[in-house]
Amino acid sequence: MGIGSNLLAGIGLGDPVIRLGVTGLSRAGKTVFITSLVANLMDRGRMHALRAAADGSLKAAWLQPQPDDTVPRFDFERHLAALTGPSPHWPEGTRHVSQLRLSLRLDGKGLFGGLTGPRTLHLDIVDYPGEWLLDLRLMEKDFSEWSAEVLDRMQGRPGADEYQAALNGLNGDRFDEPTAQSLAQVYTAHLHAAREAGWSDCTPGRFLIPGEMEGSPALTFAPLPASLAGGRLHKELRRRFDAYKSRVVKPFFRDHFARIDRQVVLVDVLGAIHQGPRAVEDMRRAMADVLTAFRPGRAGWLAQLLGTRRVERILFAATKADHLHHVQHNRLTAILSAMLREARDRADFSGARTEAMSIAALRATTEDVIRQDDQELPAVRGRLLDGRQAAFYPGELPADPAALLHPARDGAQDWLEADYAIMNFAPAPMTARPGDGPPHIRLDRAAEFLIGDRL
Repeated sequence: MGIGSNLLAGIGLGDPVIRLGVTGLSRAGKTVFITSLVANLMDRGRMHALRAAADGSLKAAWLQPQPDDTVPRFDFERHLAALTGPSPHWPEGTRHVSQLRLSLRLDGKGLFGGLTGPRTLHLDIVDYPGEWLLDLRLMEKDFSEWSAEVLDRMQGRPGADEYQAALNGLNGDRFDEPTAQSLAQVYTAHLHAAREAGWSDCTPGRFLIPGEMEGSPALTFAPLPASLAGGRLHKELRRRFDAYKSRVVKPFFRDHFARIDRQVVLVDVLGAIHQGPRAVEDMRRAMADVLTAFRPGRAGWLAQLLGTRRVERILFAATKADHLHHVQHNRLTAILSAMLREARDRADFSGARTEAMSIAALRATTEDVIRQDDQELPAVRGRLLDGRQAAFYPGELPADPAALLHPARDGAQDWLEADYAIMNFAPAPMTARPGDGPPHIRLDRAAEFLIGDRL
């Protein structure tokens, strides 16, 4: 769609705005989701489940300058070129908050639509790292409580021994900047290694995705054992921990999160299952912490920031559904719902609608059948990152999610009765008809749930 005349036609001071937040932990697919959603709203040939697109009431969609001059623009054009160019590849992931405004031209329908005529609705999409939401739990802890929790949690995770070695021999009675920087670097390396191994609960979130704050004192602290409490090192790192909460966490919720109307939480469930029971349990706990942000009545300071404002609709989406044959999609959705069940039941959403579904914002595979030991296995076929074509059967997900969640809760080291594999596919070269956006799975249903009522 051209910007030109559409831009001028779509600008109106009284036009309604929906702010859609998109978040998820690292590698959940936030950048791909936003890019494909915008592209498919501009070219709606594959958006059959979005009623406004199917019945023709959504006439046009075009990009406009974003309304917040101090927030980086989501680089839609570059990301789309990466996914759909001659040598398609996955774009870079989310590193900071960014925003994009898409204006939607709607034909008037019904009694009042006939009187008012066409109207414009602005969709402001806000992309932010899910790791930053996990920092909400830090607000209820002091430095000593957080340190004790982290030092206990890191046992058995990658990089834990290296961090323990860095603590050995520390003189808590003195403080110097090189010591603080060294501790923060070793602890940050542990967080990166833990995340690569499939762990979800890796806080503080800005240590993983520092954005413009990399190297600042507010990001130069690390957990200390109780034996060092009371010394100069402990006092200074405690001060920096408190500064992180007041100058990093609070402003994020005040300036960005508090203004969200609708929310997508993307979850790489398949990645966690592949890593094993402990990663599944860690993801379940992390998602419960993320949900805390959507029930602000529990946190006094957050309730003061948000007031009575609540997110109206929340979609929990298990991504990479194209890594499974469609016969397993319902099972993937059931596992996601079960992982969120306890937190959703406990949460007070005050009328907010929630939904869980399995999606692929960009479909990178086609479905296939593999014959093995006189069996026909429902598989998918796609292009691997090295360019080779491969057919892949990841294993059968259980019909009852409890078969995964119970051993995960019990601390099992491995899955006893099955092995769940995963394969990294590259984006497939696109062959689209005019008017078609990128291929997807259920992205149109996701859009219908999130914004369909306003179209």
